[in-house]
Amino acid sequence: MALKTLIIGACGQIGTELTLKLREKYGEDNVIAVDIREGNEELMQSGPFEIADATDYKAIEDIVMHYEIDEVYLMAAMLSATAEKFPMRGWHLNMDSLFNVLNLAKDKKINKVFWPSSIAVFGPSTPKNQTPQTTVMEPTTVYGISKQSGERWCEYYHKKFGVDVRSIRYPGLISYKTAPGGGTTDYAVEIFHEALAVKKYTSFLSEETALPMMFMDDAIRATIQLMETPAENLKIRSSYNLGGISFTPKQLAESIKEEIPEFTIDYNPDFRQDIAETWPSSIDDSQARKDWNWKHEYNLSKMTKAMLAGLQKKLN
Repeated sequence: MALKTLIIGACGQIGTELTLKLREKYGEDNVIAVDIREGNEELMQSGPFEIADATDYKAIEDIVMHYEIDEVYLMAAMLSATAEKFPMRGWHLNMDSLFNVLNLAKDKKINKVFWPSSIAVFGPSTPKNQTPQTTVMEPTTVYGISKQSGERWCEYYHKKFGVDVRSIRYPGLISYKTAPGGGTTDYAVEIFHEALAVKKYTSFLSEETALPMMFMDDAIRATIQLMETPAENLKIRSSYNLGGISFTPKQLAESIKEEIPEFTIDYNPDFRQDIAETWPSSIDDSQARKDWNWKHEYNLSKMTKAMLAGLQKKLN
């Protein structure tokens, strides 16, 4: 009998592409999408969809029991830039939704949980280059504090109650298929839209701000790969470091100029610059490579070509 999978926050930047990939892989009727609002047309037509609030335990429990769900991907979250504007709403959404899913797993109503963490768990006191798996974590943003707290709760529920919870610290994610969701790394998506539309872009981060990034295809592949790994192989139950590529806005602009020579960029850093400066510039993901054979496929040049080709196709 096929596994039944629930994706909460299915209409977000990661959730949309994850839902479509899982439906392609496991069958559309075996993957139930849930969000507080409807998503794009492709998502809505691809399989079962329910409207529910991720912070409403009863609503999520009802869906889990109705569809006889085996595993849950909890992708609902308020991201870094948005959560700084609405701190308590960000904390409420990010933490209550996690407790709902962890408690369903503790009570044996589901068997496996995926919950995304982020490089936002790190802070200004964390080593910035090749940030280790285990290191100082003193986040200074609402989003980062909620993600660090979530990591500790995931590990606690695993040790105390045997919950099979798995997590990745996502870097900045880049996709042409869905819009970014209010994060500090959104510039790396916006820049491609502007490059095609008007051949210029004003970055809200300074030109030398290096951050860990990843093309969405790599992130989706990593997520599914982690969930398919035998439990006994996994040594980390807080969250795995995940590395892809690291670059600055200036380096990204130069990569775009290789494809669009007339493209220009200027810089006008805003409040997101302060957030970015507390984050790592590169990530050591050797533990993920060792435990579940993680390896990224996209470098900067390959990602740039894929983004421009994908967006151009959408425009035509």
